[in-house]
Amino acid sequence: MSLTTLIQIIFFPFLIVAYCFYKFTHGSGQDAGSGNPDFIKFQRSYFAPYFMALFSDWLQGPYVYQLYSYYGFAQGQIAVLFLTGFASSVTFGTATGPLADKFGRKKLCLVFCAMYTASCLTKLSPDFNLLLLGRILGGIATSILFSVFESWYLYQHTLVHKFPLEWTSTTFSKATFFNGLLAIVAGLVGDMAVDRMDFGPVSPFMIATPFLLFSFLMIYTSWDENHGVQQKHWKGSCIEGLRTILRNPVILSLGLLQSIFEANMYIFVFLWTPVLKPGAPPLGLTFSSFMIAIMVGSSIYSTLLNRVGYNSEKILTICLGIMSVTMFSCSVLTNPYDSPSTKNSESSNGSVLELRMILIYLFFILLELSVGMYFPTIGYLRGEVVPEGLRANIMNWFRVPLNIITCTVLLGIHSFDSPRLHQIIFCLCGLSSLFGVLLSTKFAKLKTNTANQKLSMKLPDSIGLGLDSQKSEDKESLLYSA
Repeated sequence: MSLTTLIQIIFFPFLIVAYCFYKFTHGSGQDAGSGNPDFIKFQRSYFAPYFMALFSDWLQGPYVYQLYSYYGFAQGQIAVLFLTGFASSVTFGTATGPLADKFGRKKLCLVFCAMYTASCLTKLSPDFNLLLLGRILGGIATSILFSVFESWYLYQHTLVHKFPLEWTSTTFSKATFFNGLLAIVAGLVGDMAVDRMDFGPVSPFMIATPFLLFSFLMIYTSWDENHGVQQKHWKGSCIEGLRTILRNPVILSLGLLQSIFEANMYIFVFLWTPVLKPGAPPLGLTFSSFMIAIMVGSSIYSTLLNRVGYNSEKILTICLGIMSVTMFSCSVLTNPYDSPSTKNSESSNGSVLELRMILIYLFFILLELSVGMYFPTIGYLRGEVVPEGLRANIMNWFRVPLNIITCTVLLGIHSFDSPRLHQIIFCLCGLSSLFGVLLSTKFAKLKTNTANQKLSMKLPDSIGLGLDSQKSEDKESLLYSA
């Protein structure tokens, strides 16, 4: 059986399994907060603009490289454009957290919509400098999307509506499931737009703009404003966020774990296409199957949390363990001398290649299952340990190391011409994930010790939430440093 045949056979049954698993975990009334109509209403007010923003992001993702090739740019120029986006997220994106905390998270979410719209419009021009500007705007906007939206939600959830923190796991699990579904729909819509509209690969970027506009309008009309620390000036707030991370071992450990997992995840995004290329799979269907695996993973998270009784720290360790196993396995299975011509041969080499491609694909599916489990896990843990007053600030600092790691590996992919480069990268990812397993065990112990110290000191509930004053932040810093 070829890899293409396998993907075509399992795709729709896999999709049905994802739906049934979702109904089993979320449709039986077992979810935390599922019986509270006010909570459901609040969730929907958050999901509507957030999903619009995610959908616009997914529309663009698969066509960025294709667009630059369409405009005739060389491989080196395309690499510069990609690296500019990551560099923008590292440098300018870090500033968005303190700005959101100081001037308002709702305002920064509106800025995201405007900035990402401008980034889409730059794709209409083949001018390299204008596209470079678009990558800078896109890098900043991405930092806002993956930090400020969540910061706004957690503040409203805990401090305005005063829902229990445990209910956030339901929100993050649903967000991960529907994020995968949106990615599949966006891929189908993007493909149809490229085929039927006159803009070619620019079409998905043009379709993304009205969704960003809808997101802007919903945020503007239905969201209330909230802030983090407003007393400090911008530079002081930015430094305070970094100081808080370095001073508190629990927050530092969580930031390192996020960087390890997500850096490896982004590296996988760059590797899966060339690694599976000898098997010649249908890329759109393959990508969609990965998204279905993420959807299933989010339901597995809910099952482990609500039915099996695992806590989020244990689930995070499981995610990193799965990632380590899959990365090491792919390092062993990847053959640098595979090619589509080997697959087409009638010798035993062709059969071995097909078997190896199928095994690698199945390990990729397993990896995506861990990604689906990871996102609701890390969202809940961030809500638990990151101080509210500096939430967006610290979350953007968390993204700095992962962007640096991703940039370094991307440079290595384009700079080193070694036939075993993919094997080496998979092995390094496996080693870093294995280190993450050990670190996550240490993180769980630190977090437990911190909770015990909080009880013994009889401090108010200041782990990540309810930090409305500098006094409570100082207590938290003292507690984590102990």
